[in-house]
Amino acid sequence: MILDDLVRRAAALAAGPRRAILGITGSPGAGKSTLVAALLARLAGHSVAHVPMDGFHLADVALESIGRRDAKGAPDTFDVGGYVALLRRLRAVDETGAPAEDVIYAPAFERDLEQPLAAAIPVPGTARLVLTEGNYLLLDQGQWAQVRPELDEVWFCDPHPDVRLAQLTARHVAFGKEPARAAAWVAAVDEPNAVLVEATRHRADLIVPATVLESLPAVS
Repeated sequence: MILDDLVRRAAALAAGPRRAILGITGSPGAGKSTLVAALLARLAGHSVAHVPMDGFHLADVALESIGRRDAKGAPDTFDVGGYVALLRRLRAVDETGAPAEDVIYAPAFERDLEQPLAAAIPVPGTARLVLTEGNYLLLDQGQWAQVRPELDEVWFCDPHPDVRLAQLTARHVAFGKEPARAAAWVAAVDEPNAVLVEATRHRADLIVPATVLESLPAVS
C-alpha cells in the first residue's frame, strides 16, 4: 500500500452519489492529522472538507467544573453529542438528495491556545467528501457508539509504537510543555487513552501501515 492507493480510495468516496464522510482514527500521535493533510493536498480538485473531532474538546473552564482538566483528551472530555449532531447534519439531504444546508459551520481546535473555537470551519454544500479525524471514532462505549454509523469508512493509522511515542512527546513540547512534563503527560493521560483506541482497530475498514505514515511530509 502507498499513498496513491489511499488517494484513489478517498476519491472514489468523493465521486459517489451523495456526500461521504471518511473517518481517520488511531492512537494519540499516530499521524492522523498528517495523513489528513496529505489527502487534502492530493484531493484538492474533489471538493473536500475537513472537520476534526478535536473541535469538540470541552473548554478548560468546563473541564475544571467537572474536575477533569488533568485528563484532557480522555473520552469523557469531549462533547460527543455535539460531534454526533454535526455528523448527522453533514449527512442530511433535502428532497432532491442534495445537502440540506448551504453551509455548515464546525468548531476547530486551536493548539496554541489548547482550546476549541466555535464555528471556525465552514463546510460548503458543494463538499463531496468530509474528512474527520480523532481518537475515538470506533469506540463503542456510551455516546461514542453513535459515531461509527455516521461514517462511510474509517481508516486506522498504525505507526511503529516508538515513532508514535516520539511524535506525541515532541508535539506536547512544541505546544509549550517542558520535556519532563510532556513525558509525564504521555504516560499518565495519552497512553491509557491509546489502550482504548488500540482495542477498536478491528472495527476499521482499512489499516494504514507505518510504511505509508512514515513516508508523509510532516505537518508544519
